[in-house]
This record gives sequence, structure tokens and C-alpha cells, in this order.
Amino acid sequence: MLAFRPSLLAMAVIASPAGSQGAAEPDRAPAGYVKVFADEFDGTAIDLSKWAYDTHRNAAGWYNQEKQYYAAGRPENARIENGRLIIEARSETLDKARFPDFGGQRYTSTRLFTNGKAAWTYGFYEIRAKIPCGRGTWPAIWMLLEDPKVKWPDGGEIDIMEHVGFDPTKIHQTLITRAFNYNSGVQQTKSFTLPTACTQFHRYQLLWTDKFIVTGVDDEPKFMLKNVKGGRDRWPFDQPMHLLLNIAVGGTWGGQKGIDPAAFPAKMEVDYVRVYQLPGGKK
Repeated sequence: MLAFRPSLLAMAVIASPAGSQGAAEPDRAPAGYVKVFADEFDGTAIDLSKWAYDTHRNAAGWYNQEKQYYAAGRPENARIENGRLIIEARSETLDKARFPDFGGQRYTSTRLFTNGKAAWTYGFYEIRAKIPCGRGTWPAIWMLLEDPKVKWPDGGEIDIMEHVGFDPTKIHQTLITRAFNYNSGVQQTKSFTLPTACTQFHRYQLLWTDKFIVTGVDDEPKFMLKNVKGGRDRWPFDQPMHLLLNIAVGGTWGGQKGIDPAAFPAKMEVDYVRVYQLPGGKK
């Protein structure tokens, strides 16, 4: 098995604070890491120099049989509010004059990503967020390969946080590769209980090096995958990847127990996104 419980060394690394820079929430990167990207969402609008709207599958329908239409530039679905990014999934009125605007879908949401704006290889990532509960919701904070020529899952996927509303107190952190993915029935994943996942903000974290990947929450490592150099089918994590933030609706996982109309509108609130790396291209 490639996956194993985080060692004491890895736990110390992910929880080693670099000190505060005066922000409301202090920087907690491992010692020696410097901030290379941040959005504190302190403005009045989403910063389109940092984020783009991912709408590429609206016409064809989204993956995993999901039921949402990802809107772009629609404040009902994505906005800055009181220093936080709000991503909101909504149930839409079936008005014949309006409904075609949403690709024939009953639900709208937003999928933001840094694709084409910022991508990184290695580093420490921290996203402070509060996620929605409600049967049928599927919020995620995750990473995909920046290179569009490499198709999934060959380029890998890092799920820093996934949650399905029918299981409200459980968080999932997963690493997907060609050898290990849900289509093959074999995954490298960790699921753990977080009783306040939907009622409080938590810091979802990733430490990615050329030797291992550790994911955790609130400075507590939960999952580790070691690079055993078994080829790109097992370890494709040596190329730039971008961040994604979204709420999906329904689908093969999020919709396993149906969709509760009363769960909407459903909001994911993001306090900040911060990325740190070692200087000089160190791994």
C-alpha cells in the first residue's frame, strides 16, 4: 500500500507555524515557506486577475451526472460579501422564458478556478471555509493539472476537501491518479469525522512536495501519500496544478440519496485562499 498514516515528522511539518503577518487569521505555513498567492476577498467583487469561471461543460452537461448549471458573473451564484467569497447553489424557478438560460438544469451554482491565472508545483495550501449541508450538495476544494492536453486522470487530482450533504459530518481528502481512481475502484483517500463541518469555518490544508503529499484540517494531518517512484500512473504530481472551488448538485455521489429542495440556497463561504512555496524552486 502506498498510503499510510502521517508520520510524526509530517505532522510537525504541516503544523509548523511561520508566524503572523498581521492578518485577521495568521499565516501558518511551514518554516521557510513564503506566500506566492493569496486572496483574502477584501474587495467588492471577485478578482478576475486571480479567478475565472469554469463553464466548459454547461452545454453538454456536467460530469458525474451532476444537476447544476455553472453560471459566470451572476451574483446570485458567486459574490464577495463581508470579506468572504460566497459560492451559492440555487434551485431555480421553472419559468419557460428563463429556464433555457440555465442549460435545462433546475439548479445553478458557480465553479471558480485559477486556470490560466495561477498554477503551482509543490507548496503549502490553506483555504479557510465553511461548507453547506443539505442532501444533494457536493462542495469541493481541489486541484487539477494545468496542462489541458493531459486528460483526467493521467494528470492527477488532489481533493483538499470534498463533502456530500447526505453525510454532513464527514470530510473526504483524496488523491487520484491513473492507477488509483474511482473508475478503477481503487482510490487513495481518507474520510474523517468533522462534527462542525457545516457550522464553523475550518482550515483545509495541503502540503505537497516531491517526496510526499499530506492533507489535513486545522493543522491536523489526516492523510499522506508517499512518492515511491512507481511511474506516472501512480505519481503524476510533478507538474503545475490549479485550484478549483465549487458546489456541485446531485450526481453519482452527491445525489446518491436524492436532492432535498429545502437545502437550497446552499452557500460555501471562503474566508481566504493562501499558497506558499519554498524559495528558489526548492521541492
